[in-house]
Amino acid sequence: MERSTRPRVFVTRQLPGDSLARLAEKVSLRVWEEPLPPPREVLAAQAREAQGLITLLTDRVDEPLLAQAPGLRAVSNVAVGYDNIDVAACTSRRIPVGNTPGVLTETTADFAFALLMALARRVAEADTYVREGRWKTWEPGLLLGTDVYGATLGLVGLGAIGAAVARRARGFGMRLLYVSRQPRPELEAELGLTRVDKATLLAESDFVSLHVPLNAGTRHWLGRAEFAAMKRGALLVNTARGPVVDQTALAEALASGHLGGAALDVTDPEPLPSDSPLLKLPNVLLAPHIASASHATRGRMASMAVDNLLAALEGRKPPHCVNPELFP
Repeated sequence: MERSTRPRVFVTRQLPGDSLARLAEKVSLRVWEEPLPPPREVLAAQAREAQGLITLLTDRVDEPLLAQAPGLRAVSNVAVGYDNIDVAACTSRRIPVGNTPGVLTETTADFAFALLMALARRVAEADTYVREGRWKTWEPGLLLGTDVYGATLGLVGLGAIGAAVARRARGFGMRLLYVSRQPRPELEAELGLTRVDKATLLAESDFVSLHVPLNAGTRHWLGRAEFAAMKRGALLVNTARGPVVDQTALAEALASGHLGGAALDVTDPEPLPSDSPLLKLPNVLLAPHIASASHATRGRMASMAVDNLLAALEGRKPPHCVNPELFP
């Protein structure tokens, strides 16, 4: 294909691996090189000229943006989730939307369980304690944590990542509860899971781990009433989406001591503002949305996003298409 006739593609950030080099062989490519996301006006200006976009969760693709991009033919999101994209608006304009499911399941489950264990055994607090020169001697009551082995883990959502976390938890002899819109009898049989209602999961879980997409039904799934219903001293892990949790209510439950601690890879907003009360609480473990951040996984995500985009630009159904109804 002649360079002058190649479709124009804008990528909103540099991506790991060599996938962008592969993309550049087939399209006229522009990449936002700055560490922060492109400002809205930059994204809009680039979309006006583009036939394809590769986006991240930080990039909002909505009706006002699409209205300014009459030539846009494909959007490919480098993520499993796509709550940053108005899929209905894209579908109405016959714009395929791609995502990157499956590839990050095990990596994200690894990190979720790493957060669970680090929170339970107060690893970050212990590291700070040593670095600040406060460690003077061995003490029998120093930095006592929560046992993981034999504890009850409540999984909110039992998709691929939730199931992968359950497999890890089974190795620690944990009792496994879950809530889900649909029963998963095959996983119940495989992993010894028990499907319960929301009230039972909150009342009986020592650990609650969130694995649901963000939508109208899951926004603030955990709020004041839910935190009050949780077992005193319970620990929360969130590697799903920040708005699944009402953070004001979370900070209150943590500060009161009713909730034992929280490990958050995702927050609302991202990043947290400097005056967030969560930053001042010692029983909060924070990470900058890195659950899928391994070299191999992020490289595969980038490759999948490029494959999705190229397929759509060629008029084919993307390998991982969020709106497959465009390809009857």
